Amino acid sequence: MTYEENYLDWLRDAHAMEKQAETMLRRMADRLEHYPDLKARIEQHIDETLQQQALLQTVIERNDTSSSALKDTMGKMTAMGQALGGMFTEDEVVKGAISSYTFENFEIGCYTSLIAAAELVGDTEGARIFEQIREQEQKMAEWALTHLPTVTEQFLVRSATPEVEAKN
Repeated sequence: MTYEENYLDWLRDAHAMEKQAETMLRRMADRLEHYPDLKARIEQHIDETLQQQALLQTVIERNDTSSSALKDTMGKMTAMGQALGGMFTEDEVVKGAISSYTFENFEIGCYTSLIAAAELVGDTEGARIFEQIREQEQKMAEWALTHLPTVTEQFLVRSATPEVEAKN
């Protein structure tokens, strides 16, 4: 494969990844009832994710390619499976918060690689967009890591009280 072919393939992967992120975040936000700070930050990141999808679409269109419907669908299905799997655990909110932090770091790695690829193929506008998106992902990952102890403590306190639901 050429540099450009790999770059365009990774660009389509990033679009599918953001579709997956949207699905996972919506499922998590919809289920959260007792963790208002976490829910608010997730809802904010859903808005950022939608903006990221639009930015990625502009890069895809400018490079005369299209997003992969199959990759987008597979990403959504994977996210739904992850969300459904978490529904059956008593510590869903903690595992979801950990998964969110992990996924954000995966996205950071993907955008770091895309920046290098965009620079190599001469797509300076794409590199600028990927840097912008990566910065948002870094902020979300930092927030998730900083607030993970609080979410964990809230869960533990709630789960120690028999009449209070801790799960979500």
